[in-house]
Amino acid sequence: MSHHPSDPTHLALTRREFLHRCGMGMGALGMATVLGGPLGARAEGDFTNPLSPRAPQFAGKAKRVIHLFMNGGPSHVDTFDPKPSLDKYHGKEIPIHHATERKTGAAWKSPFKFQKYGQSGLEVSDLFRHTAQHADDLCVIRSMQADVPNHEPSLLLMNCGDARLPRPSMGSWTTYGLGTENQNLPGFIAMCPGGYPIQESQNWQSGFLPGTYQGTYINTEHTQLEKLIENINNHHTTLPQQRAQLDLLQQLNERHKKARAKDAQIEARVQSFELAYRMQMEAADAFDIMRESEATRQRYGDSVQARQLLIARRLLERGVRFVQVWHGSGQPWDNHDDIETGHRKLAGQCDKAIAALLTDLKDRGMLEETLVIWGGEFGRTPTVELPTPGANSGKQNGRDHNNHGFTMWMAGGGVKGGHVHGATDEFGFAAAEDKVHVHDLHATIMHLLGFDHEKFTFRHAGRDFRLTDVHGKLVKDLLA
Repeated sequence: MSHHPSDPTHLALTRREFLHRCGMGMGALGMATVLGGPLGARAEGDFTNPLSPRAPQFAGKAKRVIHLFMNGGPSHVDTFDPKPSLDKYHGKEIPIHHATERKTGAAWKSPFKFQKYGQSGLEVSDLFRHTAQHADDLCVIRSMQADVPNHEPSLLLMNCGDARLPRPSMGSWTTYGLGTENQNLPGFIAMCPGGYPIQESQNWQSGFLPGTYQGTYINTEHTQLEKLIENINNHHTTLPQQRAQLDLLQQLNERHKKARAKDAQIEARVQSFELAYRMQMEAADAFDIMRESEATRQRYGDSVQARQLLIARRLLERGVRFVQVWHGSGQPWDNHDDIETGHRKLAGQCDKAIAALLTDLKDRGMLEETLVIWGGEFGRTPTVELPTPGANSGKQNGRDHNNHGFTMWMAGGGVKGGHVHGATDEFGFAAAEDKVHVHDLHATIMHLLGFDHEKFTFRHAGRDFRLTDVHGKLVKDLLA
């Protein structure tokens, strides 16, 4: 009879332990790699905290990212890509046609006026006259290309690098590579007012990366902290009591993990408990824009978009690594009809606030290390959309989706300011010079953060995956 005290946790075997004890340990070892467990992680080794700050592969110019996502596809020929030929051909057939999701007709001139700004002479429409005051900071890419003219795959392509399969988002790759500078706030935050966009949380998913790298969703339609972040406050237990409970839970989880070879899902759950506790002490400050001066709040404006851009700046100041700010989730930039009314309203909600954000980042000495990205999942056609059942009201004053050519811009973070890269054809239907595919954009963003996109990988399902998959090239002309 044994005189040693029994431990109930030693009585049960996991499937992996059973394989090990049956002399099949090498098979389990191989399976761990296939499943993308700790053996498939980065070469730097195992980190006690997976979000601790880490150095990139080389010295990158950008230390943090804010992605201003214009959901639905803003029209490039009405914003940052002027096309005088559309005035000449207005109402007439044009000699260039490309496949579109719906049938389009004659050329449709822009209802907005363009003018030159800054020393660079960058041409911007009056929709973004406030943002245009920073013309010499903008690196405008007029030759963007995506794969298809549909929202769902194009959203996933822009955010995750693949149009169909579940892949980690750009924000997840960034926090996987760099960690975050503030352990009391999530490293990756996605702010989207009014609920989820198309494809929902897949847009900020961690995919096969550990769950701790997934974006934290914030519904910025709300102004009260407890509605912005559910369960942020505990009204029944004090912080010391919560800490004691969490420490006990941590001990139990650690014992559970040891028997399961550091399961990634368990690790992500443990980290989420810790983060939830720490956020109670810092989130209230970060999300409270009333701590800003009246002059600052007026400079941003009073729209929902203005409020979330001000919050975004406060998060970046506090060390959050990647902030994605969605605009147009409830009323997207998807103006198949009434493009003049729709685009003017949407731009009016964000133009002033974007300019204020760029000003604040410059004044605080942050813009040089902050990469600002603006754009949607594709652009819009230079031709008018014809009546289509279920798609528009038949007014013939809007534009269809266009993946063949569109515009995005970046600022700060090591990009070339006051620069225009590439061009669409004379009507703006397709990229014609120095084409930049979404994969190329991702490769360039990774470079600005300090990573070679071909070598920054994660082992999953028997091969090394990366944000750009097997595509993408660095666009050196975008670099300062």
